[in-house]
Amino acid sequence: MFKHILVPVDGSPTSQLAVDKTIGLARAFGSRVTAIFVLDPYPFTGVGTDFAYGQADYFSAATAEANKAMDEAKAAFKDAGINAESSIVESHAPWRGVVETADALQADLIVMGSHGRSGLEKLVLGSVTQAVLSHTKVAVLVVRV
Repeated sequence: MFKHILVPVDGSPTSQLAVDKTIGLARAFGSRVTAIFVLDPYPFTGVGTDFAYGQADYFSAATAEANKAMDEAKAAFKDAGINAESSIVESHAPWRGVVETADALQADLIVMGSHGRSGLEKLVLGSVTQAVLSHTKVAVLVVRV
């Protein structure tokens, strides 16, 4: 039923649940799997040498976080006997990185976690999952805690 599943990960327990759900689906349908981490290469703007130093520090830390999350996801897929591809995607909006990658890879299912925030917390922090749901034509399975 699903030929190619895209699973965005961010290193959170919720995204690990999405990886676990993807493993079950990939086994059931013999699906190809791609895991991605969306990294914002320029999350803030500024001017001068202080900004350049801050940007380099941010990018180094963000890349390390992305690599750690991807390593954990790849290990889970490998332990389950699933051959998954993985990629770190750069995008200024995480939801856009997910949607554009799903389109580029012709994924037919996106499996992603939702932290289940509501009220003011959701308004302030935003919702990557909600934005993906609003902007993609690909089926989305939302895994909640």
